[in-house]
Amino acid sequence: MLLRTIFAGFGGQGVLMMGYVLALTAMREERHVTYMPAYGAEVRGGTANCTVVVSSDEIASPIASSPDVAVVMNHPSMVRFQSAVRPNGTMFLNSDLISQSPGRNDIEVIKVPANTLAHEIGNDRALNLVMLGAVVQKTRAVSIETMKKALGEVFAGKSAKILEDNIKGLIRGAEFVEGEVG
Repeated sequence: MLLRTIFAGFGGQGVLMMGYVLALTAMREERHVTYMPAYGAEVRGGTANCTVVVSSDEIASPIASSPDVAVVMNHPSMVRFQSAVRPNGTMFLNSDLISQSPGRNDIEVIKVPANTLAHEIGNDRALNLVMLGAVVQKTRAVSIETMKKALGEVFAGKSAKILEDNIKGLIRGAEFVEGEVG
């Protein structure tokens, strides 16, 4: 099993957190993992992306120049990474902020209204976990149950409500994509 993923969007959308949670979850499932964040100097509002490689074998290169999956949270990120996704790969789009589709017909495009779904669960800031839930449900790279535990680690010291809302977001994203493609 080898999954190369790029997460991209504006700073403040939780892009780096998505990658970190996926990487932590994969480590908890005893997989080999690399996590490489990249962000602009201004962070919130600037561009941010990260690459996560998850494998059952040792990872030769942490660079995902041709990712299997791209998770894009805004239009500029779609434009930037649409050509990078390998043929037959998958691109997850935050359809609340991206109205166009990538100009390719050799990849699967999954449109997730992440902002809307996060709002429905009562926490607009959980949009990144909504998207991550969709990715995990579709790729099956890690289990949702292990990811819930990893979220407990990530949000240790935060209020129980913050953890609860993020788990709700994760589950809502998984349910959404299961209903759409399952």
